[in-house]
Amino acid sequence: MKFTDGFWLIREGVHLSYATEVRDVRPQSKRFTAHAAVKKVTRRGDTLNAPLLTVECFSPAEGVIGVRVTHHAGKRRPGPDFALTEAEDGAGEVRQEGTVTELTSGPLTLRLDREGPWGLTFHDADGRELTRANAKGTAFATTGDGAHHMLSRLALGVGEQIYGLGERFTPFVKNGQVVDMWQADGGTSSEQAYKNVPFYLSSRGYGVFVNHPGAVSFEVGSESVGQVQFSVEDQTLEYYVVAGPTPKDVLTRYTALTGRPALPPAWSFGLWLTTSFTTSYDEQTVTSFVDGMAERGIPLSVFHFDCFWMREYQWCDFEWDPDVFPDPDGMLARLKAKGLRVSAWINPYIAQKSPLFDEAAALGHLVRRPDGDIWQWDLWQAGMGLVDFTSPAARDWYAGKLKPLLDQGVDCFKTDFGERIPTDVVWHDGSDPERMHNYYTHLFNRTVFELLEKERGQGEAVLFARSATAGGQQYPVHWGGDCWSSFEAMAESLRGGLSLSLSGFGFWSHDIGGFEGTPDPAVFKRWLAFGLLSSHSRLHGSSSYRVPWEFGEEAVDVARRFTLLKHRLMPYLYGVAAEAHRTGVPMMRPMVLEYPHDPACRPLDRQYMLGSDVLVAPVFTEDGEVEVYLPEGTWTHLLTGERVTGPAWRTERHGYDSLPLYVREGAVLPLGSDDRRPDGDWLDGPTLLVHPSAAADYAADVTVPDLLGTPAATFRVRRDGDALRVTANGTDRPFTVMVAGGASAEGAGEVTVPLA
Repeated sequence: MKFTDGFWLIREGVHLSYATEVRDVRPQSKRFTAHAAVKKVTRRGDTLNAPLLTVECFSPAEGVIGVRVTHHAGKRRPGPDFALTEAEDGAGEVRQEGTVTELTSGPLTLRLDREGPWGLTFHDADGRELTRANAKGTAFATTGDGAHHMLSRLALGVGEQIYGLGERFTPFVKNGQVVDMWQADGGTSSEQAYKNVPFYLSSRGYGVFVNHPGAVSFEVGSESVGQVQFSVEDQTLEYYVVAGPTPKDVLTRYTALTGRPALPPAWSFGLWLTTSFTTSYDEQTVTSFVDGMAERGIPLSVFHFDCFWMREYQWCDFEWDPDVFPDPDGMLARLKAKGLRVSAWINPYIAQKSPLFDEAAALGHLVRRPDGDIWQWDLWQAGMGLVDFTSPAARDWYAGKLKPLLDQGVDCFKTDFGERIPTDVVWHDGSDPERMHNYYTHLFNRTVFELLEKERGQGEAVLFARSATAGGQQYPVHWGGDCWSSFEAMAESLRGGLSLSLSGFGFWSHDIGGFEGTPDPAVFKRWLAFGLLSSHSRLHGSSSYRVPWEFGEEAVDVARRFTLLKHRLMPYLYGVAAEAHRTGVPMMRPMVLEYPHDPACRPLDRQYMLGSDVLVAPVFTEDGEVEVYLPEGTWTHLLTGERVTGPAWRTERHGYDSLPLYVREGAVLPLGSDDRRPDGDWLDGPTLLVHPSAAADYAADVTVPDLLGTPAATFRVRRDGDALRVTANGTDRPFTVMVAGGASAEGAGEVTVPLA
């Protein structure tokens, strides 16, 4: 929200009160509290009839410092609140020297000087200033409508760039934008977002998390062009500055605070095919799709049934439409016999025509208005109500309706919707409706994910979720929502995914070919390569099918080629997935995440690193022309073997069976021998594709995980004169070593390969 009218004036009806000077500081061993007057106090009378801000400074975890600014502390706080992992006694240390009070936590220090104007400065371990709240950086505002807002401003350095704030389809670098945290079903072509995360990451090597689940307004170098302003309509504003020094370090600390992503099962990384949304489908149609993929040599891992697996007007009743699916048990058994996993669409709404509506209403499981009536509307489903996931009984009831589907053979759920949550309601646990609007989807996804873990076991749970907020990364996977079937929508989808990845989400997908409309064959074929080089890969549409043969035989070839390639890459990809689970560093990484010191990488949003070793640049043109930037080093094209020395901008032209797909110098890619499935035996004849550097002391280690993501075997690669010596630890089975563009050798235990 904007409060000022340019640099000099305040907007009409707005009154701003800024922290002006420190009145006192009360230190403790691990935290301190300061009181700030909002005007200069020159005599005793100035302390009367004037507000005082309470500023608490603390550290919930190493490398993270929190600031809580409060005007009136008596405001009731009904929740919800983000669930944060915090050190029991705090992680900071306070010291005072003269007029300066410092709170240090790991490599991060917050400094407050009692002399001079009010100001908070944050420094890294080398004493370099990261950011600061200047004289007008801590304040509250009242407006003509009686609203009370708390706001903070943190300075931007010259050339500093800001990323994240959820899955946003607007420009990747957020400088100059107004970003409002408010869940909305706005597609991928607007400033609205399905996944609002009040966390941003700076190119200077720190992050900021605003600990408020409701409406947070960010002015990123917009209202005040040299600052990031964030505000909430509340009496308290709490934010955390998260230390680096690298962007990866920031994400690791941030996800330690808000939750690390679970590791999805290996089978989920294969190709998903859906019925599409409003198309006609029955078992005969589904079987024709599944058999058609097999006949064309395109391995399929998951088949998904979208909304109309249930009867019209009855979403959700969790019962198969008997007219379309007269034998669901038999159908699911037949699909499972083909080696498939099964996904089913659900949402958190209960339509009035559903038999479950009356049941849920009688049990008190539907959200009500203040007058006691059940909240209903006709948007999406006629007379639908909203399951009140703040009620433990309602959560158990909802999960109980899903369990028979799991018993029947369904393996996972697409948890759709959850954005259009009303604020004129009363929640079971007394939650603040404004704070619950964004947070609701977190409860929905958590309920379903925890059921899957309970019934299928840890490591076997996976969602396909659309909406999320901070902490939602714990319940993967998330997909990018409703996009058009065009090159422009393909690019905006990638932009949103990269933005989400810098917001703490490790796994992300999108609708290959686009959701709305029917893609041109060129769009579909280009999107196939992009989709199958994403974390998760799903063919899905709205009113038209997405089976590859609908778009020509070449599309079939492209689908086959990149599905098989992804399967071969699975020992590498699952290792990257396990890293995301352990550290919070995402699988699909914006270039700035891997190369933060390369200025050319900072704005790039049409290419990404898939893990630390593989660079992917999707093609967004029919004729195959694409620009790609290669950072410093020697890069080898994975498909052609071409070697390119960076840093360099390149304009390339690719057929539909190719795209810029480069491997970093020094990398060792473990490749599986079985390209028919994503969850095969990765130690059954693997190939280590080595891209050695020219250094005489070149060495690298690579780990092949098991299906639980834990190390199964480690291969040590060392340059030994004019040869590479590779030693296996943890396995005595044969493996192949292949030097990119050079010789190869096979053996067990230890293999030596000559270098050209």
